[in-house]
Amino acid sequence: MCCLFGIYDYAGQLTRKQKSKILSALSIAAEERGTDATGIAYNADDSLKIYKRPLPAHLMWFKVPESSKVVMGHTRMTTQGSERFNANNHPFPGKVGETNFALAHNGVLTNDKLLRRELNLPATRIETDSYIAVQILETASEVSFATLADMTELLQGSFSITVMTDKDELYFIRGNNPLCLMHFERLGVIMYASTEEILRSALRQIPVKLGRATKIRIDSGEILKIDAEGRITRGQFNDSKLFTSSYRPWGSWFFSEPSWCRSTSDETSYLDDLKAVAAMHGIWPEDVDAMLADGATVDDIEELIYGC
Repeated sequence: MCCLFGIYDYAGQLTRKQKSKILSALSIAAEERGTDATGIAYNADDSLKIYKRPLPAHLMWFKVPESSKVVMGHTRMTTQGSERFNANNHPFPGKVGETNFALAHNGVLTNDKLLRRELNLPATRIETDSYIAVQILETASEVSFATLADMTELLQGSFSITVMTDKDELYFIRGNNPLCLMHFERLGVIMYASTEEILRSALRQIPVKLGRATKIRIDSGEILKIDAEGRITRGQFNDSKLFTSSYRPWGSWFFSEPSWCRSTSDETSYLDDLKAVAAMHGIWPEDVDAMLADGATVDDIEELIYGC
């Protein structure tokens, strides 16, 4: 899968050099979940900037201005849409009214094409499933808890999503994919990554004294917002339908054929093979397990892998 990462220096105490070192450590640790492309979004000179390339993080050079408080990042392992076409890479730009925003997604969305037809959204050259979230949000009147919840509740699949506005608002939308945030209160800094292991790995490489950290809890179905003053507020969305009832339950795949046609060992062996192939396409074994537990079938997962 991919990895979300970033930093919010709401107290403005970090130098440009310190921020660059922190971003480098975070992004390189995030390579564990993706090396096909790397990107960041930040605000500078009264506008939102996005810098992304089809390169692993260790080959990127992040030059973020000292005045930029928040940086939202993403490392990608390609599942849909070639990383060589840079528009397919994260973060994606978007606009709602007069507000510019950037969006990054970790996971796999299964109903992007269906939503584009049902909502009569414009055709796009961007092939990545994640981009449907940008298109839906652009039909709203603003970026807010309510519009983010409306957008998120239409999505099927697996996800955690970050959205940053040109007003230095940073939103975290936690679905059924992991997300870890740590707050360094003495310094006035919040850092995040898709997993706690990646975040702690990065912290061991950061040559900056950050002080003691406390974890900021965010559960599935929550939207968390950090504003320019470092204030944290929360909203919610309905996460009970990440996979709709149109998906056949897991058991129906196991027993769709007579028991004499397929043994338990065959089922286990096939699932192991499927996970191995999925991993080659950036879908990790734990993500396969999560999708199955939420009601997806093996056929659904095969469709994600092979793009049928």
